[in-house]
Amino acid sequence: MQQSAVPELAHTHTSPIQWVATATAIAGVVALSSVLQPDPARAAQPGPGAKPAAAAVAPDPTAVDFPITCGPAKVLVQKKAAGDLDGDGHPETVAVVRCDAGSGTPPNGVYVLTRAEGATKPRVVATLVDPKDRLSVTDFALRDGAVTATLLGYSSSDVPSCCPDVKDRAKWQWKDGAFVRSTPSEARNV
Repeated sequence: MQQSAVPELAHTHTSPIQWVATATAIAGVVALSSVLQPDPARAAQPGPGAKPAAAAVAPDPTAVDFPITCGPAKVLVQKKAAGDLDGDGHPETVAVVRCDAGSGTPPNGVYVLTRAEGATKPRVVATLVDPKDRLSVTDFALRDGAVTATLLGYSSSDVPSCCPDVKDRAKWQWKDGAFVRSTPSEARNV
C-alpha cells in the first residue's frame, strides 16, 4: 500500500451545522465589537475652575443698521457668508445688500460685519462696495479668508440701469489692518 504525501483529514469535509456555527460566531464577534469601542480621544482639558470657551457665532446681518439709504423701501440682504477674515479666531459676516425696490436693478453694497466682545448687536466695520458706485454683485464667495465677487457696472451715466456694460472681478483680503482689493487670478485651462 502506498502512502500519500498528505493524509486525508477528516475535518476538511464541512457539514451545514459547521457553517451555521461559523456564521453565528462571526455575527457574535461583529455585534460585540460594535458595543465595545475604545474611549474617544480627548484634547487637553482645561484646569479646574476654567470656563469652557463658547463657540464663536458669526454676526447676523438682519440685526445690523447698514449705511445705505433706501427711503421707504427696506434693506434686503441678498447674500451672506461667514468666516474668519482677520485671523482673530472670531468669524465675521460679509453681506451683500440692496434696497428692496421691487423693480429695477438697485445697486449693491458689500459690508463686513463683526460683533465686539460683550456687544449684543453686530456692527459694520468695512464697506467693500459702496452703493453710490452703482455696482451689482454676482458670483459672491468667501473662501480661504478672502472675499471674491463679480461686479457689474456702467461705463458712463448714460447707460441705463437695466443694462450694465462693464464686468470686473474683485478680491478683498485683510492685510496690515485693512481690506485690500485686488483682481483675482483667473483659472486657466491646461
